[in-house]
Amino acid sequence: MRFASIGSGSGGNGLLIQQADTCVLLDCGFSLKETEMRLARLAIEPSQIDAILVTHEHQDHASGVSRLAAKYQIPVLMTYGTMRAMQQQSIKQIESLLEEDLLNLIDSHQGFEVADLFIQPFPVPHDAREPVQFTISDGRAKLGVLTDTGSITPHILSSLKNCHGLWLECNHDLDMLHQGAYPLSLKQRVGGRLGHLDNQTSASLLAQIKHADLQFVVAAHISAQNNTPDLARQALSHAMGWQAEQILLADQQAGLSWLNI
Repeated sequence: MRFASIGSGSGGNGLLIQQADTCVLLDCGFSLKETEMRLARLAIEPSQIDAILVTHEHQDHASGVSRLAAKYQIPVLMTYGTMRAMQQQSIKQIESLLEEDLLNLIDSHQGFEVADLFIQPFPVPHDAREPVQFTISDGRAKLGVLTDTGSITPHILSSLKNCHGLWLECNHDLDMLHQGAYPLSLKQRVGGRLGHLDNQTSASLLAQIKHADLQFVVAAHISAQNNTPDLARQALSHAMGWQAEQILLADQQAGLSWLNI
């Protein structure tokens, strides 16, 4: 199994997971043209994608889902709450997916299969209607994905145990956020219980779930205003007992090249 990113950050997100001939795209927060270009950079044709998984309705994760799915007839999987929220944002796009039988609702606690991959959603605390994150497994290796959550729950910890790869949000450094230019209301939203993970909270989670078979840790969804790659790397590498350069970075523009688990 391998994974790669077409981009990660507040400007747009998309994560590819592939096993043999099975390929899924987790979120799509880019325009159709931009998505096609970024997929090509990773040598993936949109027609190769078997499903699009949607974590929640925020624009940087979902704005490109409907157009990509409609053009290439790709099934889309999301929770009922996410569907309802997206209906309110862009009724025509979501309704067209429903009419074409491309939209599939998932239970936030119930795992399912997409060809060679087993997908396990789990709910997270975030300021969205019914947000989820995922673990993805081919039966041998397991990738855990955790972004867009403001706090860590026991269920999140349990869901991310025994991962061989971890895609982990390091959205902000607390000092940079508090001292930065954001208005107070936005600082409270980002740093709140339903916001985004800071470096130290992510490091604390990592320290609790790390194990000898964890091969890759990727710092993702890094804020350009309230964090730096070095600060994220320092926090996670300390938690792992690794050198800083062993922590990989998901970039907003370049994404991340393929990694094999």
